[in-house]
Amino acid sequence: MNRRRMAFATALASTAALALSACGGDSDPLDTSSGGEGGSSSESIIVGSANFPENELLAEIYAGALEAKGVSVSKKLNIGSREAYIPGLEDGSIDLLPEYSGNLLSYLDDTATAVSSEEVYAALPEALPEGLSVLEQSAAEDKDVVTVTKETADKYSLKSIGDLKGKNLILGGPPEWKTRPTGVPGFKKNYGVEFKEFKALDPGGPLTVAALKNGTVDVADMFSTDPTISTNGWVTLEDPENQFAAQNVVPVINKAKASGTVTDALNAVSAKLTTENLTSMMGEINQEQKEPADVAEEFLSSNGLS
Repeated sequence: MNRRRMAFATALASTAALALSACGGDSDPLDTSSGGEGGSSSESIIVGSANFPENELLAEIYAGALEAKGVSVSKKLNIGSREAYIPGLEDGSIDLLPEYSGNLLSYLDDTATAVSSEEVYAALPEALPEGLSVLEQSAAEDKDVVTVTKETADKYSLKSIGDLKGKNLILGGPPEWKTRPTGVPGFKKNYGVEFKEFKALDPGGPLTVAALKNGTVDVADMFSTDPTISTNGWVTLEDPENQFAAQNVVPVINKAKASGTVTDALNAVSAKLTTENLTSMMGEINQEQKEPADVAEEFLSSNGLS
């Protein structure tokens, strides 16, 4: 058991139910007693996702690829943050979820120093809770990027995160950024940057976009694959101290469910995912208002995975 699990196992066990119950109406997204796409295979798997569109898209891609191989799939989407779904992976409420290598490693081991894709991926197996594993990672990478409007960048001569020091600005990001090492504590530790205020928003979603547009926040956490950044002419600040490590998309799975059929299907998906096609798919979702399930189906079909 790693240090983080030893320190927080009790807290996670007691808070998981509360966190999960808040993720969608009166239903528990980790309740496996209802719904789900069926198949004829004796194998079954529960695919989960975090609570933002890109992760839902990736979960739909995983689900579709598995169904194409005859695996019976149930989907539990939009669960929440890692504080909610990591316990679900551990207790079997979900079996599989798309993750981002660097942020996952940082969550599991806040002393981790790995930065490159290879280093991060190599460090994950030891950091993961017992019973979980990662399959092959994809070339697709979606990093947190510290984003400002062009007007703000010009006003304060901002090019790097370090340039935010002493500017007394308002930061917006997901609620967990208040305490995570990739969030508020990391800015102070890595760059000596402190903000006038932190506003809890959604993970790079419409609340964050609106807050940056209307000036509710000056600096926002967004995702590098989000086409909204280029559409609005916004500026992403350089990260020379590597506060954000490599963030390759990688499947995290309960080892008991990682059969040859499942592993081969998911590794085939990872082989086809790139940063470019992930960015393009997110454009279809964010700008063309397509449903993640439909975009996933198109991806699988065009890549011979369905």
